Amino acid sequence: MCRTDLHVVDGELSDPKLPLVLGHEIVGRVRAVGARAASGSSAPTVGARVGVPWLGFTCGACEHCRAGRENLCDRARFTGYTIDGGYAERAVADARYVFPLDERGDAAELAPLLCAGLIGNRALRLCGDARRVGLYGFGAAAHVIAQVAAFQGREVYAFTRPGDREAQALARSLGAVWAGGSDERPAHALDGAILFAPIGALVPTALAAVRKAGVVCAGIHMSDIPSFPYALLWGERVVRSVANLTRADGEALLALAARIPVRTHVQRYALASANEALADLRHGRVCGAAVLVP
Repeated sequence: MCRTDLHVVDGELSDPKLPLVLGHEIVGRVRAVGARAASGSSAPTVGARVGVPWLGFTCGACEHCRAGRENLCDRARFTGYTIDGGYAERAVADARYVFPLDERGDAAELAPLLCAGLIGNRALRLCGDARRVGLYGFGAAAHVIAQVAAFQGREVYAFTRPGDREAQALARSLGAVWAGGSDERPAHALDGAILFAPIGALVPTALAAVRKAGVVCAGIHMSDIPSFPYALLWGERVVRSVANLTRADGEALLALAARIPVRTHVQRYALASANEALADLRHGRVCGAAVLVP
């Protein structure tokens, strides 16, 4: 389950397919392959374990696709938003946009890699070579990317809801050198920050915590960013967004996650309890990632 699912349910993302099956971090096995897919050189075989991510289709012809930035495709379609997704016992996906997955391991523990991991890793790459990285909002994405950043030799500073001791303890267990509330300042200035929490008011907070560096906003939706003094931006600080993902992003993260190896922390729910899981996610009662198990 992803916070984007909440944004769709709450009407914060416009023009979803309706009626709609939510869910874009899908792990399953191929039951059948269509004739056109079967003719492709990289088509998955029946019985193979695969993952289905947010990006479900790109046109391949627009200027963004031709430039290798299919994440910005003008006619892209997205799983669980404009294509039916994975809150179901079965789903249909374009074979060109699924990833082969390791046969080992628990499917529930692989699922968070397919969005939380992918978009988080893209955001981390946009931090460049930042040594001290702040992660604002320590949920599904941050708990994966904290492990990637620590593996790369970076120092991770985790910012949670004020008083969320459980998330702070999880952050420390995954390699964070510091964990505290988003209303706190670490002892050292940060070299970069990623905002996973969809809270615009955290942008100036993060800017105040970084040295002359940047802040990456990793959510597909965020509340309005309040005005702030130009002094927070001066010094060539940068605020930028991350949009979607490319298939190359997925291949890179899945290979890296296996090398580290990344260990996801999940709370399992039955498929019939999807509304309960969404409520827990909305109210901050999930530590790590929530996963539906059909």
